Amino acid sequence: MPDHEDDLAATKTEGFKVGEKKTLEEYQELDKNDESLNRWKASLGLNTGTPIGDPNDPRKCIIKSLALEVPDRADVVIDLSSEAALADLKNQPFTIKEGAQFRIKVVFQVHHEVLSGLKYLQVVKRKGIRVSKDQEMLGSYAPNTTDKQTYEKKFNEEEAPSGMMARGHYNAVSKFLDDDEHTHLQFEWSFDIAKNW
Repeated sequence: MPDHEDDLAATKTEGFKVGEKKTLEEYQELDKNDESLNRWKASLGLNTGTPIGDPNDPRKCIIKSLALEVPDRADVVIDLSSEAALADLKNQPFTIKEGAQFRIKVVFQVHHEVLSGLKYLQVVKRKGIRVSKDQEMLGSYAPNTTDKQTYEKKFNEEEAPSGMMARGHYNAVSKFLDDDEHTHLQFEWSFDIAKNW
């Protein structure tokens, strides 16, 4: 997917510097007597349980699914949990009604260590021309402590474009990356804007 690399570069905040990388144990020991820091660590769940994750699997973040939530309709869920599920996404478009209100929801797990500054980037093209680029900050997360535990993040509500010129086929590329610029998942998918569902 090299032709998307420029489009999928994250927006940088001037003056922001990524903090020093620490192990989970280092975070737990960090300033143990600092009450506000202890509240922050508790909000991330840093002081509870043993992190999940196969020691032979180096992945820190596993994206399970991306869903399109539309009021009064069943969610359109894109399974991202396996290579087989990702392989043909761009050839299986789903339909969005023009002018519909929707929001995107992502479900993921964090393995092994703290995940800092997870971001979602999305570029949408129509007939090879970029029509939108979006970036959503998802935040920082402690590792999950059970296989059934997941994180869920809902994005801001959006409205699908409408009108005859907006109807048609769109291709999208999505990417999840963190503060260290490590890409956790990148995939292509497609959708159609239509007059009706």
